[in-house]
Amino acid sequence: MRFSCEKAILQTAVTTAGRVVAAKSSIQALEGILVEAGPGGLSLSGYNLETGIVTTVPADVSKDGAIVLSARLFGEILRRMPDDVVSITTEGFSVHIQCGPTSYDILGSSDEDFPDLPRVEDGTGLTIAQGALRSMIGQTIFAVSDNESRPIHTGALFEADGRELTMVAVDGYRLALRREGLLSQEGSGGLSFVVPGAALKEVEKICADSDEPAAITQGERHVTFQIGDTLLVARRLEGEFLNYRQTIPQNNAIVLEVEAADLQRSIDRASLIINDKLKSPLRCRFDDGVLSITSKTAMGSAFDTCPTAGDGRGLEIGFNNRFLMDAVKAAPAARVRLELNTATSPCLVMPRKGEPDNFLYMVLPVRLRSAE
Repeated sequence: MRFSCEKAILQTAVTTAGRVVAAKSSIQALEGILVEAGPGGLSLSGYNLETGIVTTVPADVSKDGAIVLSARLFGEILRRMPDDVVSITTEGFSVHIQCGPTSYDILGSSDEDFPDLPRVEDGTGLTIAQGALRSMIGQTIFAVSDNESRPIHTGALFEADGRELTMVAVDGYRLALRREGLLSQEGSGGLSFVVPGAALKEVEKICADSDEPAAITQGERHVTFQIGDTLLVARRLEGEFLNYRQTIPQNNAIVLEVEAADLQRSIDRASLIINDKLKSPLRCRFDDGVLSITSKTAMGSAFDTCPTAGDGRGLEIGFNNRFLMDAVKAAPAARVRLELNTATSPCLVMPRKGEPDNFLYMVLPVRLRSAE
């Protein structure tokens, strides 16, 4: 195998493919990146048996071939090389890497030891703008559960109806929902599948903040994301995802509006004396035109107020400070609607009436003790 490629392009490709490479694996090849040179350019693959990434870049290929290189070592070599054209030549498993006056000779391993990535054939697909997909993931991923006792909730639900894509994450304490319009969808039926949260974090990094399309294809056991010249394939999570529509309370008695930035600042101020060792809920009191937030720990106490539009009817309710902050921060709107009912009912963070119904966050309350 013999090829040359711009260092910056090759380094970016190695970083992208290396995101899913296992640091330690019983299969040594999975600690490496599969490098394949052919008529279509240069292809680099990383795989951890759960998620795989294949990215293709332009290269001057003078001899086809394939080899597996240590992801860590290959990445460190490229990082230290000067900004120039990198030339790589292999003879058997011996690899010569040259860039300007700098060269390395290392050993690779057989491409036959690298497991085949799953293929999604005859799947049903849809396309959505990369920027929209990126924001959807970033504004829901925080609510994906890390509790392995319910594996289905360690991923996010994707639902498509031909016009819109809805993404939902739940962890037992909160729910995050985002909705965006599709560019296209194959077939007239709906799609529904669950993608692991770990894979979605990589999809978010690969997506550009642009209107360029990202193609998502649902297969029987896997789902693929084609983003430009990069393909990510992930195992679908199996099981029964929460019927989230039934968990969202309707016809709530208290409806308020608030500036998201104002509420974030108030939560932040009241959270200053709360940490992992000194945990305490935020005591929130909703009155007419004002929200009062109090916290109290062994370190001391804090108090702040936030202006609201609407009457909270004196409702006192407790929330985990981080969960409430995550919901308000994620909402893609400068001003949001809060819906509440009782001290034991969830709080909904939603768009204002008359605005696009493209997000919803639900945070469950925390029981308050009288001394707090």
